[in-house]
Amino acid sequence: MNLTFLDWAIVAALLALMFGLVFLSRKLMHSVSDFLATGRTGGRYIISMFHGTAALGAITIVGVMEQNFSAGFNARWWEMLTTIILVGISVTGWVVYRYRQTRVMTMAQFFEVRYSRGFRIFSGFLAFLSGIVNMVIFPSVTARFFIYFCGIPEVGHIGPYSVTFILITALIVAVPLFFTLTGGHIAVMFTDFIQGVFVNIVFVAIVILLIIKVDWAHISQAMEAAPQDASLINPFQSSKVQDFNIWFFFIGMFGLIYTKLSWQGNSSFNVAAKNAHEAKMADLLTNWRLIPQWGLFLVFIPVVAYTIYNHVDFKDIAASINGTLAGAGTEAMQSQLRTPMVLNYLLPIGFKGAFAAIMLAASITVHNTYMHSWGSIFIQDCIMPFRKKPFEQAQHLKYLKLSILGVGITIFILSILFQQTEKVFLFLAISGAIYVGGSGAAIIGGLYWKRGTTAGAWSAMIAGATIATTGIVLNSVVKDFPINGQWFWFIAMISGAMIYFIVSLITSKEPYNMDKMLHRGKYAMIGETNVVEEAEAVKGWKVMGATKEFTKSDKGILIATYTWTAAWTLVFIIGTIYNLTTEVKNDAWMSFWKIYTWIYLVTSIIVTIWFTVGGLKNLKEMIHALRTMVRDHKDSGYVQRKDT
Repeated sequence: MNLTFLDWAIVAALLALMFGLVFLSRKLMHSVSDFLATGRTGGRYIISMFHGTAALGAITIVGVMEQNFSAGFNARWWEMLTTIILVGISVTGWVVYRYRQTRVMTMAQFFEVRYSRGFRIFSGFLAFLSGIVNMVIFPSVTARFFIYFCGIPEVGHIGPYSVTFILITALIVAVPLFFTLTGGHIAVMFTDFIQGVFVNIVFVAIVILLIIKVDWAHISQAMEAAPQDASLINPFQSSKVQDFNIWFFFIGMFGLIYTKLSWQGNSSFNVAAKNAHEAKMADLLTNWRLIPQWGLFLVFIPVVAYTIYNHVDFKDIAASINGTLAGAGTEAMQSQLRTPMVLNYLLPIGFKGAFAAIMLAASITVHNTYMHSWGSIFIQDCIMPFRKKPFEQAQHLKYLKLSILGVGITIFILSILFQQTEKVFLFLAISGAIYVGGSGAAIIGGLYWKRGTTAGAWSAMIAGATIATTGIVLNSVVKDFPINGQWFWFIAMISGAMIYFIVSLITSKEPYNMDKMLHRGKYAMIGETNVVEEAEAVKGWKVMGATKEFTKSDKGILIATYTWTAAWTLVFIIGTIYNLTTEVKNDAWMSFWKIYTWIYLVTSIIVTIWFTVGGLKNLKEMIHALRTMVRDHKDSGYVQRKDT
């Protein structure tokens, strides 16, 4: 075992806290709406943190560290453009605001309202299938991390399968499954909140420790020694970086816009906010919440790991890690574990336990979020549309829980059997594209274009799924197939969008009533907007500013977000122009990345305090609301047929 008693005590303490909140959630759950969407009681900070922790599972941490081990600091340079896109999406309320205005429970329910019941059923099945395929590697990647990071010994084999691997995988699935079945989405939100607070604190602490422990001169020497045109510090000399080059990030930027709310792994968070404005503010705050995680820890730690592997002063540590990983399976599996094993060597007692606790919490939150989503989608969007009347509440909750249990058992079995051949993020991109390749067009067209048609939505969804499935098969059976998962995702998105537009133009007969669907104008609902006038459509450049729903503090957050984004946008523009006109030496780039790291470290400390205080306040408000609110038991996601 690599962990001491103190390390295990830290892991146990965090797990005990999560269990305590799960049992509390059980007492607060009284309706289907509570089980599916926490009764729509989420405030901005808690929703923002939940979105982040659902996306920051143990597999995501492993995947990003694998990505940035190959890409180095360059990933962050191109992701500065991503920040601009994220802010633009947030302040306009792109997709999020209108989707919340519809008051639907799931995306497929929106598809029934906007298109047809048949399309809802088809998209529900497709989302469910895509989610299961995507989630197949979650338990196995996480299990391998714990086995190697914690040094858990092998206890035997059943045929070709490790008993230790099977047992740890089972535990990885069983704990979040118990949490979800006990408290539904309330339990999901509670556990995600604990992870969100704890992860930022530990991430910042580990970065501070490694800045002290690993000399910047060592980092510079290792990074500057990268092969020509495969630089890890100069993004303009990185054309030969494998898989994670400039095109990988450009495709990701396009995907941010096209697939907003498409991915249904955290679909319940999309409808859990108090109202549309809180959902919009949560999305805006996400730009700050990302800083300690994606802007600091997941950039700096892989760089440190690369230094350990490639600097002569650390060759003994690198050799020891490589020896340990020799039995980890395929090259893809070993690649996932390189950076975590560097942390295993560098972190002292206590810190090692804190990181293991983070990974356990991250594993629980991503698994319970996704199992809740896929299980709920199967009932809400694959089964319920066939019914002529809604379920009785007790019956509805029973089937939801059975469905979630089925998802847990399925991914456990498939995770043991499936052999991963692609890097984590490339597999996640192509498997997710089965659904999001076409759904992005159906969502954006359905919310913003009154001429979008059901035929267009069907065509886009079928095209996206076909292209993505083809990509999965080709990359599985053809070794080193030249088109990787990221490119297949891009092809699926572009094809879906073009087909939706063309088919809708051909088949559109009359405009759709957008005001009725979005509950605005004469269809406005009391309580869904803070200011009645905001029920009217906000158009043009006004969407970029503070609308009448913004309070003074909201405006302060908006200004701060614009200022932070504008500053880094200016850095990106000036830096890009300068590098395209002048030869910039490596030492200049290393000086820039050193300054970047310190700025993000200081900002991360501020953000961690800010979101912890705001999140605790929202959590208290949410618990109070769940204890006192009057439930509408008809709010179950059922859409009444027009012919009944």
